[in-house]
Amino acid sequence: MAKNYFNRYVWLIDTINRHGHITREEISRLWERSHLNDTGEELYERTFHNHREAILDTFGIEIKCDRSLGYYIANGEDLEGDGIRQRLLETLSLNNLLNESSDMRGLILFEKIPSSRKWLPVFVNALRDGKAVEITYQSFWRDEPNTFTIHPYCLKLFKQRWYVLARSEGYDSPWIYALDERMQNVVPLKEALKKPTKFNAADFFSNYFGVILEDRKASRIRIKVVAGQAKYIDSLPLHDSQALVERTPEYSIFEYHLVPTYDFRHEILSHGADMEVLEPEDLRNEIKKDIAQMYKNYGL
Repeated sequence: MAKNYFNRYVWLIDTINRHGHITREEISRLWERSHLNDTGEELYERTFHNHREAILDTFGIEIKCDRSLGYYIANGEDLEGDGIRQRLLETLSLNNLLNESSDMRGLILFEKIPSSRKWLPVFVNALRDGKAVEITYQSFWRDEPNTFTIHPYCLKLFKQRWYVLARSEGYDSPWIYALDERMQNVVPLKEALKKPTKFNAADFFSNYFGVILEDRKASRIRIKVVAGQAKYIDSLPLHDSQALVERTPEYSIFEYHLVPTYDFRHEILSHGADMEVLEPEDLRNEIKKDIAQMYKNYGL
């Protein structure tokens, strides 16, 4: 029964979100044709408003009524600035479309995220309940796994892997742990979670690209991108600090303010000859060394 109600909430959110504004009568007609309504039951007025309240409590999505236009999602602007809820709406919408058109399932492909279903709910619950967890973790660079207690600060998705930022007992600074095969076991604890009261995940990662944390200061970085590739960088910025400095028919120059970590250097290298670091000089030299090693690896 709980699953059935959850699916109804998903359907109602998606229906209103896709229409922008929709009347109560239109919602009822669409419900009559929904694949979820296998018994053909009516969406009664009281049930509809109970669903609205449950959606607000569960998802933080507020559904209001405009007398002239109908029902709509009232906090849509807030959702656009909330990455988690925005992703939720996108996922719900796609899930609803797939359920309505089951023959399309083989034509829509998704990227796999290792172990997210196994460990992600445990960490979400730990963050929600304010509890520490015990993990058994084996880094790719260690021969044996270790079991220890961590205090989770936040979760972050990067390149198809979920990570938890957490502080291990005995250490002052938090570190990153991957929720993939390295995470061998997780045990929720009754111990209260200890983390800074003013910790803000977005602020913590604001100067980083990816999840690797390096003890370096953020700096101004300028990158030259060939014209064709620049359009991709425009449509999907590499970092929130991205700013266009110069544009010509042949190239564009973008500026960033971040820590030039291993993750960021490899992102630059992944674009090959389409991307060139102009400054700072030390980052440019690091990229040169990587290219020289690649050149040597191929016997050139």
